[in-house]
Amino acid sequence: MTSAGTLGVLTFNLNNPSRGQAERQLAYLAARPEQILVLTETADSAGCALLERRFTDAGYSVAFPGPEPRGERGVMIVSRLATRPSPSGVNYLPHRAVAVTADTTTGPLEVFGIYVPSRDATPAKITRKQTFLTDLAAALHGGDDRARLLIGDFNLLEPDHSPRYRFFQPWEYAFYTGLGAQGYVDAFRTAHPQARAYSWVGKTGDGYRYDHAHLSGRLTDRLLGAAYAHEPRTMPERLTDHSALSVELTLTPARTLAVVPPARTEQQPAPALF
Repeated sequence: MTSAGTLGVLTFNLNNPSRGQAERQLAYLAARPEQILVLTETADSAGCALLERRFTDAGYSVAFPGPEPRGERGVMIVSRLATRPSPSGVNYLPHRAVAVTADTTTGPLEVFGIYVPSRDATPAKITRKQTFLTDLAAALHGGDDRARLLIGDFNLLEPDHSPRYRFFQPWEYAFYTGLGAQGYVDAFRTAHPQARAYSWVGKTGDGYRYDHAHLSGRLTDRLLGAAYAHEPRTMPERLTDHSALSVELTLTPARTLAVVPPARTEQQPAPALF
């Protein structure tokens, strides 16, 4: 729960919703207290178009470079704060790494939304994920020089994740450890050093902590809290197959937008005169 003098960011995997599911997700997301929403697993679809349009019409700042080619997935960032696009520096699958900057009273905050490709055992999918992670790691180099939050669905696990799954390879764990070497800190693990938490659970009940938030060194002393919100995944209507992740920072936004409830922005048909 955000309060005066704090800035909240939530990441939520949309799972490329249908139009009807997007309507339900919209109601949940619009009621969240976080000022910035990082929405992953977007697509060029009716459901994601609805979310983009309704949030934009309600006065939110929306960054959504449409995923290309068709069938690809990406990131949308929705904000009640005034934001401006930032270059991510990622050239391979750039719609999976979307960055915006919001001004605070102590300087700019860069929010870097990430959706890492998943993979199977096929060479093409492995190469795709490796290439994206290599490009992303290069783009994030030197992040300790700025106030930056990396947040989204990484499709990766921390090296000491429990349980340990043989499917994940050393190069995947190396990306996570590489973030630490560059000065980034895992927000949830910092707030909960011993907690066993999962943001995605398979049909067999196996849990995975796929959704992450990492802070650059300049932000580590600004971390107030980090927690998973499991209800989108566990509620009877099941809004998505992932838990959301919320991060709260002791930062004061410089400018908040005048927004209205998105669910009320759609134009209603004119009443019949007779």
